[in-house]
Amino acid sequence: MDHTVIIGNGISGITTARHLRKLDTNARITVISAESEYFFSRTALMYVYMGHMRFKDVQPYEDWFWEKNRIDLVNAYVDSIDFQKKKLHFSHGKDLSYDKLVLAIGSKSNKFGWKGQDLEGVQGLYSKQDLDLLEKNTDPYGSAQRVKRAVIVGGGLIGIELAEMLMSRGIPVTFLVRESLFWSNVLPEKESRLVTRHMVEHGVDLRLESELDEIIPDAAGRVKAVRTKAGEIIECELVGLTAGVSPNIDFLKDSELATDKGILVDAFMRTDQQDVFAIGDCAQFKEAIGERRPIEQVWYTGRMMGETLAHTLSGDERKYQPGHWFNSAKFFDIEYQTYGWVFAKEKEGEKHFYWEHADGKICMRFNYKKDSGLFIGLNVFGIRLRHEVLDRWLNEGRDLDHVISHLPDANFDPEFYKTYEQEINTAYEAHSGKKMKLQKRSLKRIFGL
Repeated sequence: MDHTVIIGNGISGITTARHLRKLDTNARITVISAESEYFFSRTALMYVYMGHMRFKDVQPYEDWFWEKNRIDLVNAYVDSIDFQKKKLHFSHGKDLSYDKLVLAIGSKSNKFGWKGQDLEGVQGLYSKQDLDLLEKNTDPYGSAQRVKRAVIVGGGLIGIELAEMLMSRGIPVTFLVRESLFWSNVLPEKESRLVTRHMVEHGVDLRLESELDEIIPDAAGRVKAVRTKAGEIIECELVGLTAGVSPNIDFLKDSELATDKGILVDAFMRTDQQDVFAIGDCAQFKEAIGERRPIEQVWYTGRMMGETLAHTLSGDERKYQPGHWFNSAKFFDIEYQTYGWVFAKEKEGEKHFYWEHADGKICMRFNYKKDSGLFIGLNVFGIRLRHEVLDRWLNEGRDLDHVISHLPDANFDPEFYKTYEQEINTAYEAHSGKKMKLQKRSLKRIFGL
């Protein structure tokens, strides 16, 4: 009986374990994690802090689930790996042997050598330990100093989550973003302006084109202020470092395992070491998969990698084929979704149709091929769409005329929400010079019947 050991109990590792158990009832499976005893939904940590959920509410499985499914859990930190002898060494405890090893060790918050980055009151937001530290750092009764203002560094999704979390407890936030607009390296300018406006309207002190120079301590060694590269001093008692994440592979850097920014893997997620695989945030594909980045630190890609690898581990070898790109996020109360490919800067041979509602909080950007009208991507804010419908249109190679005329099929908003398809259709007629007929919503088309 093969012993498969998985290091990491995030979405990648746990999906691998669950699907391997479904495919192979005899496999011995062990999951190791020093972060938490049981799997939890990392994307829901913000709601625990905001009081919407308890931590046990973000654990999808009952405690008995693991024993029932014969998945052994080990709460420990792996100190090093002997790839030749197939042994894991722990800081405390006996070595553990494996037949197959899955590295699903996730990410860590980036630090860029700022002076004062390791002071008390300075932290990232990724792990359960980060959440616990944030509770400690912002506890008005237990911390060394009440947090009267927080400074967040870095203009990405983790940063905006942290801003919303802190502001839910009445802590004012100053947000330092080095670009001229928020998330402008990902979003086209108009969507970036929409998000930037929305953050300011929600009370975020957004400082664009502003970079951190150093974090200044008080006499007790706790943060008391930051200095920007422009020389501005901003007093604060908490600094959130949210300038992205990077693969959590420091303990492997001096091993024989091939690494770059992440652990190098092929299309089957195999490393250069025998019977060793890497998935999720820590994996770096040696060969590009279409337009995708070599490292994808996204919840759904980790889940897909886990499902795919489980087949390979059970003897049904499969390549990782993630299909069309998609992602979603929330900017305070505005939902964002993206399907296919929409880049911050329009590529040669591509065009777009952009519609924005008069309230400045709802928009859609349709990306398409200039010569054929082929629909290749969509950004949407403020309207919830059906993933399966968008994915099918991309798979079927539909043109933009078809997408616009069938937009009601893609709408996933509840029944009594206001719809905007007719307004979008009219705007597209002006954009394209074509007379369009908006089709009525069809359940048959929605579900591909």
